[in-house]
Amino acid sequence: MDTASPSSDSALWHPHRRAFTAGLILVITLVAFEAMGVGTALPTIVADFHASQWYSWPLTVFLSASAAGTVLGGRVADTRGPAVPLLVALPSFAAGLLLAALAPGMAVLLVARVVQGLSGGVLIVSLYVMIARVYPERHRPAAFGALSAAWVVPALVGPLIAGLLTEHASWRWVFGGLAPLVCLGAGLLVPTLRRFGERGAEPAEARPRLPWAAVGAAVSVVALTWSAQQASLLALGVAVVGLVVLVPSLLRLLPPGTLRARPGLPVMVLARGLLAGLFFTAQAFVPLSLTVVHGFSASAAGLPLTVGSLGWSVGALWQSRQRRLRGEQIVAAGFCLVGTGVFALLQALPSWGAPWLVFVGWFVAGMGMGISVATTAVVVLSLSPEAARGFNSSALQISDMLGQALLVGAGGVVVSALATADAPTRGVLPLDLGLLVATLPAAVVLLRAGRVERV
Repeated sequence: MDTASPSSDSALWHPHRRAFTAGLILVITLVAFEAMGVGTALPTIVADFHASQWYSWPLTVFLSASAAGTVLGGRVADTRGPAVPLLVALPSFAAGLLLAALAPGMAVLLVARVVQGLSGGVLIVSLYVMIARVYPERHRPAAFGALSAAWVVPALVGPLIAGLLTEHASWRWVFGGLAPLVCLGAGLLVPTLRRFGERGAEPAEARPRLPWAAVGAAVSVVALTWSAQQASLLALGVAVVGLVVLVPSLLRLLPPGTLRARPGLPVMVLARGLLAGLFFTAQAFVPLSLTVVHGFSASAAGLPLTVGSLGWSVGALWQSRQRRLRGEQIVAAGFCLVGTGVFALLQALPSWGAPWLVFVGWFVAGMGMGISVATTAVVVLSLSPEAARGFNSSALQISDMLGQALLVGAGGVVVSALATADAPTRGVLPLDLGLLVATLPAAVVLLRAGRVERV
């Protein structure tokens, strides 16, 4: 049951929602700054630590930990309400930022990224549950549109600021400079958490061993990524154990029928993971290619991330105004747009390519993500009873994060196997070609699921 009045005239800035909307946008903006900064600064970080073989690991461990944090946060949000996990996650995220800023080497940085991932996963799923409580259903597309729009300022200046800090000061400021602002965001959220953040009247459905499944999935992804980079019997054994643990963990963490793309909520959860994996895996190697192959500076190499995020915001704004298209149609279009962007990378990233195509292509890909991510969230919430909102929201985020972690980790393996950090083209091109090929069948599956559901 919605606790906010459906008669409110303002979607976001009604007096009862104003502080929460401001805090929501600020917190997501900080998360966006951190994400944009890491992508921009990563080539310099691994160079400083002389750890080029670990290039994808700060992303992989963050995403794997985020998946575990998402399950834990969704579980607590369903049983005790979203206030408790939010009030724990905000200071924990700030602590992870400070630890990364002070990291003396790659090992400590990876620990810091785990802390950030756990707290970030709890944070996002708890905010999803709060959105369902604070905003009437007809205003939720606007709320999720605001989540995407919160990336606009980080998209405009985040990569540039991170690049300038990396070039002229230190990449450590990319993390440490954000930590104090997290406290301000927490302060804006607290009044609304007191009103809407307690446990709901309807008890949550019992879902035993969810935390263990979350940890199992997260550890399995890391184990599979590590074993793929080794050539030994030990690595083979680790890979087998990882798969044995990963599959049943996913079956417990995701709604029934997700891995079979069953129409309705399951296909939306699956599509979210595939989209995120395709987009962010391709994007992860853009700054590296532009820096090494085309001689871009750190700040200039981060600009495609800016352009992609602007496209994301444009797409999110467009979807918030759509009433005629079905969710499956919108997300299928998103896959096609992401595929178009990846195709542009294939023409732009080689030494003989035209690097300006990256900016055009990644704006288009960002639009695909903008229309799709918000749509999957709206559809999943609309199909979820109140007691399952935490679980289904966490499943959506788990699919997103594990899709990224698996494909980014696999991308790192491909690039490491076929190329080097000093000459990445021979690895990046086959990787992007594989990502491109995956977009079309995904779009077809979504359209077919939409037709089946109508029947």
